[in-house]
This record gives sequence, C-alpha cells and structure tokens, in this order.
Amino acid sequence: MADGPCSDETTASSGRVHQGWPGPAHVNGQPPLLDLSFDADTLHTARSRIRACADVARIPEGRVEDVVLAVHELAANTVRHGGGAGRLRVWELAGALYCQVDDGDAAAFAVDSLPCEPGHGLWVARQVADQLQTLSGPAGTCVLVRFDRAGHDLRRS
Repeated sequence: MADGPCSDETTASSGRVHQGWPGPAHVNGQPPLLDLSFDADTLHTARSRIRACADVARIPEGRVEDVVLAVHELAANTVRHGGGAGRLRVWELAGALYCQVDDGDAAAFAVDSLPCEPGHGLWVARQVADQLQTLSGPAGTCVLVRFDRAGHDLRRS
C-alpha cells in the first residue's frame, strides 16, 4: 500500500483493511493509492482520504468535490444496503482516477450484472463521474467510477 496522504496505515495495522478480502489488487503493476475498509463510523475517513487521493492525482479543483460526493454516495449505499461495511480502492491510471467500492468478495463478481434499482446515490455518481460500471453477483456488488483529469462536466451536457 502506498505511503502518504492517501494511505491508511492505522486501519491497515489494525487488520481491518483486508478482513475477509483478498490483498491489494495491483493494476499494471501499481498498488492502489488507497485500500480502505469502511463502515458507518468511518465514512468521514473515506471522504478525507478520497479528497487527498484526488489531490495527489491532480484532479482539477472544480472536480474534486464531485469525486468526494460520488464516492461518499457509493460508500453510504454500501453501508446501508450492503451489510454495513465495504472496501474502497483507488488507482491513478492514464490520466484518470479510478475508485472502486465493494460490499462483498470482489473475486466473486460476474461481468453480467444483476438488475439494479438505482437510487439517489447511484444517480448522483452517474451524473458526476466520467464512467460508472456496476458488477453484481451472489457475493455482493462492486461499483467502479472513473474521473478523467481532463474530464467534462456531465451535468452541463
């Protein structure tokens, strides 16, 4: 796990980061900027860490709040509808910030997603992200959102 404003040494050392989940996923040989378990009591931590990751990834100032809002809504949905806890992972790849929120075993997700009843959280995330993908299976749901560094504002298109 990366060391810096996006990392979570406290949570990692307490054993909460990977409890019940596989170790950090490396993408293109890169570990995530952030790999954080969260629950209702730690949503504030997730918000501050995602803000730090957006800053590290040089997301334009006007888009940082969109990133924080979308990820917070996805994490809050996970707490409310996905068993009370989840996992947030963040990568910076090819000029974009990728944020993945899981509420179950990410290894068990199928590409063919189950029907999804979108609520305000997913709707908000779809409005501000450059891309949103939902994967569901018997073990849970995974949502991946992408924010391009030079992204466009979907609310105005």
